[in-house]
Amino acid sequence: MADMPNSPLSLRTLVILHDLLMSALAWQAAWFVRFNLTLPHEPYWSMHLATLPVAVLLQGLVNWRLRLYRGVWRFASLPDLANIVRAALIGTVLLVLSLFLVMRLEDFPRSLPLIYPIFLVVALSGPRLAWRLYKDHALGLPVTQPGAQRVVVVGAGRTGASLVRELLHSPAHAAVGFIDDRPDLQRQRIHGVPVLGRVDELPAICERVEADALLIAVPAATSPQMQRIVRACEASGLPFRTLPKLADLVNGASGSLAELRDVAIEDLLGREQVRLDRHAIDARLGGRVVLVTGGGGSIGLELCRQLLASAPARLVLCDQCELNLFEAERDLRRSTASGTELHCVVADVCDEEGMRSLFEQHRPTFVYHAAAYKHVPIMERQAREAVRNNVLGTAVVMRAAAAVGCETFVLISSDKAVRPSSVMGATKRLAEMLCEGAQMRGASGADAAAGLSTGMRHVVVRFGNVLRSTGSVVPIFERQIAKGGPLTLTHPDMTRYFMSIPEAAQLIVQASVIGSGGEIFVLDMGEPVRIADLAEQMIRLAGKRPNVDIRIEVTGLRPGEKLTEELFYSDETVLPTVHPKIRQARARPIDVARLESELAALEEACAGADETAVRRLLLAAVPEYSGGGDVVADVIPFRRRGAP
Repeated sequence: MADMPNSPLSLRTLVILHDLLMSALAWQAAWFVRFNLTLPHEPYWSMHLATLPVAVLLQGLVNWRLRLYRGVWRFASLPDLANIVRAALIGTVLLVLSLFLVMRLEDFPRSLPLIYPIFLVVALSGPRLAWRLYKDHALGLPVTQPGAQRVVVVGAGRTGASLVRELLHSPAHAAVGFIDDRPDLQRQRIHGVPVLGRVDELPAICERVEADALLIAVPAATSPQMQRIVRACEASGLPFRTLPKLADLVNGASGSLAELRDVAIEDLLGREQVRLDRHAIDARLGGRVVLVTGGGGSIGLELCRQLLASAPARLVLCDQCELNLFEAERDLRRSTASGTELHCVVADVCDEEGMRSLFEQHRPTFVYHAAAYKHVPIMERQAREAVRNNVLGTAVVMRAAAAVGCETFVLISSDKAVRPSSVMGATKRLAEMLCEGAQMRGASGADAAAGLSTGMRHVVVRFGNVLRSTGSVVPIFERQIAKGGPLTLTHPDMTRYFMSIPEAAQLIVQASVIGSGGEIFVLDMGEPVRIADLAEQMIRLAGKRPNVDIRIEVTGLRPGEKLTEELFYSDETVLPTVHPKIRQARARPIDVARLESELAALEEACAGADETAVRRLLLAAVPEYSGGGDVVADVIPFRRRGAP
């Protein structure tokens, strides 16, 4: 009845009149059955007529109190039936009590209170169910079971069809239609379920078919496509969930009902699946000894997962945090390829003797140096620790690797190394310079004179923020949303580059096997994301309204923070590589002698715990470092191949 072209008031009046009529018919039917399908004789006929208004009035009041008139018939379900049963029982009890007070129930048929509620439940629920079945048929929708959740599936491809086939066997769900943009599927039926329209029509379609929920079954959707689908789902006002992405399906996910999950921010910020040159990677890493520093961290652990795919002979993780190593070992043991030895070692990259011993024991061919302090505000207060770990620790690991004839040393860098405004960014830039200087030193033969390997390739991989890394903005926002807010934002115009941890790790591995050494490879981070927009989207994905249900609070920039991050210096030449998502930044030459002198001075200042000297030397060693002041140097954005 909710679909009739009447006002809500007139609809409710019709429902009330219907229920009063049904109550009267149920009361008369109960008397009729009590007297063996004949009219009651006197004095029962008079008793029947006298009690009829009382029964109808009391039942009408009970129905009103239990809000039977609020239910939309088009949605008639098991909860509505339960409410009708409750109303019938309460109405019968009140009727019996009222008649007892008035007439002491003398000569009143004792079986009527048992017969009447049965007829009443049938009379009130039957028309409601009949109307729902009629409307389903009129709209061309599958007939649904009472109480089943009415679901619209977004995506009528193979995954969506498989999901609907499962829904058809689920009593708790009822697939009422598909949404798909493909013209050839419009007005078609898949497993008897109609394709109702396109994504842009989704809100109106959901209202027309009175859906309860939306399921997204488009695993191959790109980030812009997923954003468009989510906007339409949000406009419908209905809850929505999604199946795993294509990469997860390839890796063993089945795309079944059990794997439905909430839409994550990664679904909206993610990019196309990375295509790797597996042949080149496996040829360089297969059967080799690989060592990862910081192997228990977010990037380090994912690097290890990706490296295991190439079946190295031995994979060595070293990390200063024993808990991280414990968790990493548990994770990697489940996926370690047969024949790959896994070694987890508690070690400090600043401990030269410990690193030398570790490298002598395992003699790695490839070293991925991911160990670093990265928290900008904390490192801003502790410059000595930042330099000791991020700079001197890098030098220690490079020397240990060169001493055992390592083939490739890969430094994991950051976009904060470009035009740094923070201590952390300056230390990452200085670490980049160490790699460039070491490559130049090796090429000049200086390393050979020192008894070190002259053939070690030094590779730098620079990229921006990764989603869900430890201490990053997404987990912080999630915790704040779980607590009801507020979400803290340092500046409304702040932007950052983002990529997923797996994508970053895959491209790091790819970059490590290309080039001859001395390159700074920069990963394609896509377009920068406004953090305020990210915060609002995460609030909406949690089913809340930004600045209504959860407040966004601007706290001001922290020491060392920048509004925007860059990927290249203005004087770096940007070159393509063999991989479309990796570019090379060709930097200006490094003064190796001066760099070594500055490194020695920093080492002396750190040994003496002279924080002031450390900051002064860091500022001198990295000319681009602004020292935490305003940043005004020229920069260039990331350019895709073919861009003007």
